Amino acid sequence: MSTENVWQEKITPARFDGKTVIVTGAGSGIGKATALRVAQEGGKVIAADISGERLGELVAENPELSIVAVAGDITDQHVVDRIVAAGEGKVDALANVAGIMDKFEPIHEVEDSTWERVFNVNLNSILKLTRSVVPLMLEAESGTVVNVASEAGLRGSAAGVAYTASKHAVVGMTKNSAVMYGKKGIRFNAVAPGAVQTNIEAPMDSAYAQQVIAPLMSIIPGMATAAQLAASITFLLSDDSTNINGVVLASDTGWSAI
Repeated sequence: MSTENVWQEKITPARFDGKTVIVTGAGSGIGKATALRVAQEGGKVIAADISGERLGELVAENPELSIVAVAGDITDQHVVDRIVAAGEGKVDALANVAGIMDKFEPIHEVEDSTWERVFNVNLNSILKLTRSVVPLMLEAESGTVVNVASEAGLRGSAAGVAYTASKHAVVGMTKNSAVMYGKKGIRFNAVAPGAVQTNIEAPMDSAYAQQVIAPLMSIIPGMATAAQLAASITFLLSDDSTNINGVVLASDTGWSAI
């Protein structure tokens, strides 16, 4: 039985009271579910997404929640500056959720444009936004950052070379930052989703990958909902995860155990 048929989201009132939390990719999928969960639990959410239309809908549909929308390309430092400025000098937590998939190309097929775009969105945007937020957290001597990695950050059989390499790099960035800032009161963790019901495009265009990777996909034990991933992410964002730092949490229906 899939977990999506038996699990029901339960809001924890006031868990983020007084907290300002940045969530990227907040216009849809895991990012949207995370933004809503944080806001429903009392937090002020700086919701960032490339789609102003989706963010507008998010705010309009939830007028009772504290959600500040910032639209733009998070790989652009000017957009990053606007996101951080929306916190008005206070950022307690950051969820780096935004990301894109590749087309499952192996290294002999991948084009420079694909490699650069995937790394720009999946890794460089995390660098730019986190680099801008950490000084505020250092000043406050507290903070929590959660990066969304992937099963592709744990194994080599979940995507193409660009996406796999980018998510392995996210894991490395998370662990290094956990060491660098742990004694300053700032915790860094990552969530590694497996198959999730979102609108992210993941076409397996490569015939080579279809022969090699597609059969391995048969071991995926189930598909999660965006709300299930938000539950994992918000746990790590919250004070409930007080003693957890440098962890990569596989939120993947048990895929990593196979």
